Amino acid sequence: MASEEAETETVLVADDEKHIVELVSLYLRRAGYRVETALDGDETLRKVRDFRPALLVLDVMMPGPDGLEICRKVRGRIPVLLLTARSSDIDKIAGLRLGADDYVTKPFNPDELVARVDAVLRRARVEPETRPERVRLGDLEVDMGSRETRVCGRTVPLTPKEFELLATFVRLPNVVLDRDRLLDLAWGTSFYALRTVDVHVARLRDKLKGSGVRIETVWGTGYRLAAEV
Repeated sequence: MASEEAETETVLVADDEKHIVELVSLYLRRAGYRVETALDGDETLRKVRDFRPALLVLDVMMPGPDGLEICRKVRGRIPVLLLTARSSDIDKIAGLRLGADDYVTKPFNPDELVARVDAVLRRARVEPETRPERVRLGDLEVDMGSRETRVCGRTVPLTPKEFELLATFVRLPNVVLDRDRLLDLAWGTSFYALRTVDVHVARLRDKLKGSGVRIETVWGTGYRLAAEV
């Protein structure tokens, strides 16, 4: 049975392969979502503007502006789930760096895609007031409302996923979190490779230097955010 939330939300499905659009649309409608479709980059941007969808399911390779360019244009305004036909990690990593919230590699299981759409939208539905507005640990300050991070008063630029990962750590300081748990909390899914967590942790460590806190490796278990000794 469709959830009340799904029945009020529109998902835009953008792919130049019509059969993919039809398949994804069918499963999303069965899950209770309203669906709009686009077959090229220009139509996608137009429908983002006209329909203001709750989420964009976006193919990487499309005529006109491709998926990565569109992802760059809409970042911060709408959650994005990328579709990629490539087995290489290059498009996935590029998409995540440009602000995509998740990705699915073709060929995919339609039920899995719907589950990922649900997960991304669950995160987007979280009311801001349920989270602390601002968290300070040492010389690190994380503003949940504006999604800004400052070290010693200096703004530190983070990608959307780096911010989600850091926000997870600062909400649970000194708690050891394994990679699967971090994927669930920061990505909303455990479908990613565990190495994804390691890559993002390494970037965060570099950006948190001088903050008075650090992400420690707990060998054989995971990571935790702790005060520097």
